[in-house]
Amino acid sequence: MGIYLGLDTSNYRTSCALYDSESGKTKSCRRLLPVKQGERGLRQSDAVFHHTRQLPELMEELFSEKTELSGCAYSYAPREVEDSYMPCFLVGEGVGRTIAAAEKLPLHRTSHQKGHVLAALYSCGKLELLNSDEPFLAFHVSGGTTDLLLCRRDEEKVVYLQEIGHSTDLKAGQCIDRAGVSLGLSFPSGEELEKLACKSERTFKIRPSVKGLDCSLSGVENKCMKMLKDGEPHEDIARFCLEYICVTLEAMTAAALEKYGDMPVIFAGGVMADKLIADKLAARFDAYFAAPELSGDNAVGIAIYAAMKGNS
Repeated sequence: MGIYLGLDTSNYRTSCALYDSESGKTKSCRRLLPVKQGERGLRQSDAVFHHTRQLPELMEELFSEKTELSGCAYSYAPREVEDSYMPCFLVGEGVGRTIAAAEKLPLHRTSHQKGHVLAALYSCGKLELLNSDEPFLAFHVSGGTTDLLLCRRDEEKVVYLQEIGHSTDLKAGQCIDRAGVSLGLSFPSGEELEKLACKSERTFKIRPSVKGLDCSLSGVENKCMKMLKDGEPHEDIARFCLEYICVTLEAMTAAALEKYGDMPVIFAGGVMADKLIADKLAARFDAYFAAPELSGDNAVGIAIYAAMKGNS
């Protein structure tokens, strides 16, 4: 038992969090990295620079009151697979290692993706799934991943994530951001695109590109750009983009449940904060979602990982 620190310096948000393993309460401080209007992302060198500036300020806010830590964890890479690497994660690693060395704390590292899954489990009250040997499915749907994961309890790694499906080209978050920026929205575009889509009353007959448990999403961008060129209403373009992604996730989920059997499905990642998508998935499957504030990049799951490793 104790209070654990989590650090996550992903591509588009600086985040730090505390998790009290006794009360189950969290405190989180996070801030998006600044992206200029009209641009669709950041170079890694710029991301590292902004994390370096923002993380100390957020840590000062997080530790506004004296806190005695029991352990610390940081995200070191997007996923726990070979060649998964981004320089921006070095900022969180550097701060985590420094704090652990100074305070003589247990230090653990895990992937950004595992942090998302743990944050979603915590948020929807399903951490209990890690007390069972029964598997569950998890989606990590963001700007960098559209991954379908078969998850199992793992005493050494807390939870083992096995990728069983993914997007073979564009990721769902990329489709949303590219469509949004093309429509004049700011980056990242998810929240604004959803508001725009809600103004549309149009219905679409969509046939997703899904083969086995993998999907292709490049057709979304192509169709959205054609609709824009043809002068179709912006709200209809936004609606089509989100509905295409939703139908794709539905098809992947149905295929996975048919192959592996009925089990809970956890939806994590920034795209899953979209209520239009979440409501349709929840109506069809035994599905659980992180609260919107824990759908996007955050360090809460990383702090929970530190606690689980510390109490194992």
